[in-house]
Amino acid sequence: MTDTRREKDPLGYLEVPADALYGVQTLRAKQNFPISGLKPLDAFVTAQVQIKKAAAQTHKETGRLDGKLADAIVKAADEVLAGMHREHFIVDPYQAGAGTSHNMNANEVLANRANEILGGKRGEYKPVHPNDHVNMAQSTNDTIPTNIRLACLSELPGLNKSFENLRDAFLAKGKEFDGIVKAGRTHLQDAMPIRLGQEFTAYAGSLTRGLKRVNSAADFLKDLGIGGSAVGTGVTVEKEYPALMNKYLKQITGLDLRVGEDRIQLMQSMGDVAGFSAALRVLAIDLSKIASDLRLMVMGPRTGIDEIKLPAVQPGSSIMPGKINPSIPEMVNQVCFQVMGLDTTVAIAAEHGQLELNVMMPVIAHNVLLAMKILGNAANVFADLTVKGIEANENMCSYWVERSAALATALAPQIGYAKAAEISKQSVATGVLIRELVKRDKLLPENEVDQVLDLRKMTEIGVPGGTHGGGSAG
Repeated sequence: MTDTRREKDPLGYLEVPADALYGVQTLRAKQNFPISGLKPLDAFVTAQVQIKKAAAQTHKETGRLDGKLADAIVKAADEVLAGMHREHFIVDPYQAGAGTSHNMNANEVLANRANEILGGKRGEYKPVHPNDHVNMAQSTNDTIPTNIRLACLSELPGLNKSFENLRDAFLAKGKEFDGIVKAGRTHLQDAMPIRLGQEFTAYAGSLTRGLKRVNSAADFLKDLGIGGSAVGTGVTVEKEYPALMNKYLKQITGLDLRVGEDRIQLMQSMGDVAGFSAALRVLAIDLSKIASDLRLMVMGPRTGIDEIKLPAVQPGSSIMPGKINPSIPEMVNQVCFQVMGLDTTVAIAAEHGQLELNVMMPVIAHNVLLAMKILGNAANVFADLTVKGIEANENMCSYWVERSAALATALAPQIGYAKAAEISKQSVATGVLIRELVKRDKLLPENEVDQVLDLRKMTEIGVPGGTHGGGSAG
């Protein structure tokens, strides 16, 4: 049997594993919430410990906490921030409201480790106590909202880097494919020509705009409500505390943070986090559309569009030999669907705050941080294993664009909309290319046919063949 130690909280005694840095309140949470089998995400642990470290530094500076105790808490926090003791953070993401269990998990781990540093034993909570010292002048109600903000902001550079990598991969392909004219499609039907490079450059543009939205929304997260204590009013908190906490958190995290002007508002509302999550959702929407486009363009190789070739990353079938699937774009779609669902959870949970507090913060934290994690990982894999290795099938691009029924659009300024529509229908019905019908029926002077039906020129602003034609675009 595992050795245990006996600990007491206001509800009574429990046997805690002797080697655990967590304590009785954390153990109760583990027993009460065997929900998902998941551990808290690393960013959620890191941010909570950063807050505890900053609080110890703040209280040492104000003289409220003995310097010896403060230094021990700081040292314990530094060990966790360096990657140690992470296995002792065990509370399921689906837990009691507000995140009290997660907060106490951090308090107990740091108190026990600080006492060991000072020569004490785990579970005795002398001379450092989880509530009296590690949690001094704090509440779950102001630490968890601050945690979510810090965690999102800390994860943001990694997300930006991943999507910049993907954006740059699309930009590079945009340049590489700029000379390849292909059929455009709207409503999944023939449309005017477009260059393959234009499509890929536009994908990069969508990602650029999406990242801009995410970073704009992230600016609201820089306002910290730490110091609000229980209901945002700051009861039990020194007046110097919010500014000092901001100072130390900036030093610890390297983030550009601000002292919140209205700590009551910042405790009541999860709107800033919901707005950030919504921006992630929009980024996922665009990313999923791009992945779906690539799956359409690679369709084939014999019975589909087959305009591009994706790198083969794994066999595509357990029964059909030689089959290669667009595996990475399929994964990206699934990740994006998940992110959209995560944002829905965040939105509902953010709405479900009551009066002075939103008690749904644990699920908000888990969902928004998970969204950032899987989006960033998916973007990197998409860029490195797919986009950077895409090849264009120029022959198929040329084949389809010459057969596009939409090429008749270029004739409309010269021969009129009605006549051009007849030519389009005739081409579809007979299989004769529009270019050949124009020449056969002498619809344009011989020397103007190739000028009006110049595929490359159709991919730029302008009127095919000029505006001197006699027809009406009607």
